[in-house]
Amino acid sequence: MPVIIVEVMPKAEILDPQGKAVTAAIRRLDGSTAVSAVRIGKRFELTVDAPVDGAMLARVRELADELLANTVIEDVISVREAP
Repeated sequence: MPVIIVEVMPKAEILDPQGKAVTAAIRRLDGSTAVSAVRIGKRFELTVDAPVDGAMLARVRELADELLANTVIEDVISVREAP
């Protein structure tokens, strides 16, 4: 059965304390300053019982905006069929 992947990230203007903590941990553990920032988001995998076409992706996008993302502080970044 096909799987649709939905990726949700915090809006750029929203502080991401979890991402800041991970950035600090990477720097502590790795001793590297190559990683300048981490942003933490969410990934959803929806298994569907129908073929994935443009209409299905549009419907899942609507569902993502209504249910999966808190659109006040998050953006739906992508809605795509899994390879």
